[in-house]
Amino acid sequence: MSGDEEGEADATGDEPEPAQSRRKPVVVVVEPETPGNVGTIARAMKNFGLTDLKLVNPPEIAEDGEAYGFAGHAREDVLPNADEVSFDEVVANYHTVGTTAITGEDDRSHERYPFKTPVELRESLKTVDAPTAIVFGREGRGLNNEELSRLDEVCSIPADEDYPVLNLGQAATVLLYELRDLTVDETQQPDTEVTRAPEADVERFHEFYGEFLAATGQREHVRDKNELLMRRLLGRAHPTEREIHTLLGTFRKANAKLEHADHLAAKYDEPPYPTER
Repeated sequence: MSGDEEGEADATGDEPEPAQSRRKPVVVVVEPETPGNVGTIARAMKNFGLTDLKLVNPPEIAEDGEAYGFAGHAREDVLPNADEVSFDEVVANYHTVGTTAITGEDDRSHERYPFKTPVELRESLKTVDAPTAIVFGREGRGLNNEELSRLDEVCSIPADEDYPVLNLGQAATVLLYELRDLTVDETQQPDTEVTRAPEADVERFHEFYGEFLAATGQREHVRDKNELLMRRLLGRAHPTEREIHTLLGTFRKANAKLEHADHLAAKYDEPPYPTER
């Protein structure tokens, strides 16, 4: 497809596939020292919707070994389909993002400066319509300066200054989690969008609440203040229809009991519910 055609509808009139689904990053691990970390990274990829793992000069990955033991369900697809590649191939074929824990340099150290946080990287990659590779380095020393100088972007996870170096598997998990908006269409979590209750129901609640305050004998200026506080509270809370109906039922019953108590007090000539002095 030529550059002019990309992003346009095809000849059948169908819309093109969204860029996000075509451009999920690949994950590259350069010279990993332990198979277990390869398995951990494969598992993190599986968690966050990635499948394409590439390894530069990896150790032996045996099916009955540590990598498969750490990979979880990624042992079924991500790990057995991993490709062995060279660093030169990665640089030549992808928009590359290197990862490093070292952030203490300034603009005189061009290999590692400027760097992006994972969140900043996520926003940056939203504008990149090209094959992208997230490149992780060795467990003990990461990517060297020569390698970082050949990559397009550098990402670092903010951590405590006294000990900013994360385990390779941990770093991959944190970074891929932050990139999940680019790689995961749906999660196992339920829809968290809140629909505010109809205003008519909210107003009925405020009426019930005002009747409740009056029935408890509060002075008028105190009732006015409490009603205002409740309006402010519900205004911030955006209660759902179910929540408001639950509160309506509670205050309806409370008001009915208070009204009945007043009726009994009048019938037997007893003092009404005490009024604030």
